[in-house]
This record gives sequence, C-alpha cells and structure tokens, in this order.
Amino acid sequence: MWGAIALLEGRGAGAIRHPGGTLLAHLRRVHGRLEEWGGREELLAAGLCHAFYGTDGFAVSLGDAARRHELADVIGADAERLVYVYGCCDRKRSYPGMADGGEFVDRFTGDVLEVTDDERRDFAEITVANELDVVDASALDAEQARGLYELFGRWRPLLSDLAALEVDRRLSSCPERRDG
Repeated sequence: MWGAIALLEGRGAGAIRHPGGTLLAHLRRVHGRLEEWGGREELLAAGLCHAFYGTDGFAVSLGDAARRHELADVIGADAERLVYVYGCCDRKRSYPGMADGGEFVDRFTGDVLEVTDDERRDFAEITVANELDVVDASALDAEQARGLYELFGRWRPLLSDLAALEVDRRLSSCPERRDG
C-alpha cells in the first residue's frame, strides 16, 4: 500500500480537489471502506488507485492508460486490471447491463471490453465504495442519491453482503421525488 500511496502523492493526488477534500483523501477512504467490507488485497489496491486513469465521472487522471505497466509495477497486474476496468467504463452504456452480463464499453476505445463475472463484482464494490464516499461529502442531491439506490439495487447480485447492507443503510431513506 505504501508504494501506491507514494505513487499517488508523486502524481499530485494530494493537491487535486475532490468532494470531501483531496483526491488522495478520497482514494484512502474508498480503500478503507473496501477493507471494512473484507476486500481482498487486489481489490483494496484497486480501490486505492481506482481513479488513476480518470473516470467517466472524474476527468482528472494521474497516469496514462497507454502506460499501464507503471501502475502494474506498483500494485500488481491483477489490481491494475481492476483500475483500468473501473477507469475505462462508459457508464451510460455499461451500467444498465452490469448485473446481467451486458456489454461493458471501454470509454477510451469505444470497444466492448470482455470482463469476467469476478471483475463485474469488483467493479460494483469499488463503485459503491466510491459513490458512498461522495454521498458522505454531501456532493449528491436527494434525486442523485435515489438514483444510486435504484442502480445499486439492480446490482445487488454483484455486491457483497456488507456492501449491500451499507447501501440500504445509507441510501434507502432518500425522500421520494414529488413532482409539481
């Protein structure tokens, strides 16, 4: 973990603004949440570095996806693969079919990326940990939080029991939408 933190610090993650403080603080909180849920080492490393290549929702990147070996040398090839899968996800095209094996589209290339069921589960865990941290920073309004609750409900087959419990605890009480 220390090598990954040194890499993130060296790439400026401690100076990049992110809901709840800095990107580095966010990455550490995501790692901590995954650790609380009992994540294995590769998942924890991927959670710590999940925004290394930027994401569909956070454009700032710390590394070049064309030089993936730089991150793999620090966290291992399996963890780096999860970071790439997380960062390359075209959310609009991939989220709807995530739980049922639908297409997973790489936003960098536009191609359909082959992802395993285990990678889908890891992707879902990182996404939940990430989004709950953003919710903690009060960066989401009630409608966005309800949308996450609905999305993560559809993803329930992918989530660990602890992640699913956290989703229910944190997001199930979002007030219902009242249209005019």
